[in-house]
Amino acid sequence: MQCQKIIDFIVSWIRDYAGESGQNGLVIGISGGIDSAVTSTLAAKTGLRLLCVEMPIHQNKNEVSRAQKHISWLMENFENVDRVKTDLSNTFEILKKAFPETSESEQRDLALANTRARLRMGTLYYFAGLNGLLVLGTGNKVEDFGVGFYTKYGDGGVDLSPIADLMKSGVYAIASELKIAEEIQKASPTDGLYGDDRNDETQLGASYNELEWAMQQDGKGKKEHEFSGRQAEVFSIYKRLNAANSHKMKPIPICEIPNELQ
Repeated sequence: MQCQKIIDFIVSWIRDYAGESGQNGLVIGISGGIDSAVTSTLAAKTGLRLLCVEMPIHQNKNEVSRAQKHISWLMENFENVDRVKTDLSNTFEILKKAFPETSESEQRDLALANTRARLRMGTLYYFAGLNGLLVLGTGNKVEDFGVGFYTKYGDGGVDLSPIADLMKSGVYAIASELKIAEEIQKASPTDGLYGDDRNDETQLGASYNELEWAMQQDGKGKKEHEFSGRQAEVFSIYKRLNAANSHKMKPIPICEIPNELQ
């Protein structure tokens, strides 16, 4: 993998897109994870104004610490980076109380987790609108186009996605080249939407390396019966998630009225 050339290409792509948009710069949510760390660093290298936003909602202390350290590192190395913190914990609690109770606790937990992501999306667009900025997406290829592991109109609500064509392994390779903090590179991937220690692998049932393999096999037209053991299990998990979340990965369907009815 030609990491430096990919870095240069993405940085140039972001700069060109932002320039054509006529906006004043970029805004990104910093989670303390590898994807937002890589995306924000690539954005910082454009020289454009970059606003890094912390948006904790009862966040794990380790995630908060990693996010703060990364933003500080960016500001020490790039003059175009600024920061702002908006604690959404109380806002989330008020909103949660406004929702009716339900006996379906698992579905409620998931719905509330997605609500966190949508609160953050709204916050990013507030700062974007206030300052004339573009909202940066931080999803990678496995999440965005493989298993759909993101919140529709939450972290999926962005203006541009710089790393969405990079597999997770590619994100780690770029992170190493960019000298992202070791604690971020070694941290267990998590969406941070539940306020506990659960990670992405627990939620998905497979690691990113496994899902990346399954995505590549699916791209080759492979079928589940061609695998056995753990490979068959992982491929089945991938296909199930891909099908269940396909509505996120496709354009919004439009009901086109026939000409004879108009």
